[in-house]
Amino acid sequence: MNLLKLVALDDQDLSIVSAHVQDAVLKVGDLEYMPAVKRFVMTMNRFVWEAKPGLFRQHNERRQSVLHFDRVLGAKTSGIARNKPDEVLSLLAISFLALDKPAGIVELIFSGGGAIMLDVECIEARLADIGGAWEATSRPFHRA
Repeated sequence: MNLLKLVALDDQDLSIVSAHVQDAVLKVGDLEYMPAVKRFVMTMNRFVWEAKPGLFRQHNERRQSVLHFDRVLGAKTSGIARNKPDEVLSLLAISFLALDKPAGIVELIFSGGGAIMLDVECIEARLADIGGAWEATSRPFHRA
């Protein structure tokens, strides 16, 4: 099994990470901002878009992964009920808005209108699979 490990240090890298976490699901309680160490962490079950079908490999699979951002100065949420830790979120995309390069805002966009805005000194993100894969019951579908 090949566990995915990615690092993002600029907006192009971040777009690659975004593609790999599209349709990841997580609970509100799996979001954690640690201001003392300037880190934002989220544990998720990501859909494995890069998996190719094969004789011994399921085509639709998910893996537990961790995505964390370092050098985070602040975190704000919109449309996410922090008082409902068991509410499930579906991550759609991650984008970056440069304000005073390399500083800017990393935006995590969720289905249903939820968003998290991270005020960052610069882009410094890591995505890593931390567990085995399991068969997903369905494949996410997006209308064009």
